[in-house]
Amino acid sequence: MLSLFSFSGLDIGTVNIPYADKITHFSFYLIFAVLGCMFIRERTQGKMSLGRTLAIMLVIAIVYGIFIEVLQYTTTTNRMAEYGDVLANSLGAFVGVGLIKWYFSKERPLKWKI
Repeated sequence: MLSLFSFSGLDIGTVNIPYADKITHFSFYLIFAVLGCMFIRERTQGKMSLGRTLAIMLVIAIVYGIFIEVLQYTTTTNRMAEYGDVLANSLGAFVGVGLIKWYFSKERPLKWKI
């Protein structure tokens, strides 16, 4: 819901960070992908393979990001859909699942199966 709300009227001061919106998109989708993978792991008690979980979460995150941008374009008058946002969302999701894959790799003591 917050993705469709405009924050343009808020006073954020004079701090101007270049590409702050893209950094925010990247960060949110990285966290979304990591938490989504951990949710699936806990929900299935590690019975779903790591590879399958990563693939499912990656598809969910990318499709959700595109869906939100389409909703911004079609249902709001004060929000803009941007290809750059979709790219930042997708890159964040890729990095998030990459971190999960790295974290649960064979060299790490924590294993995927519970």
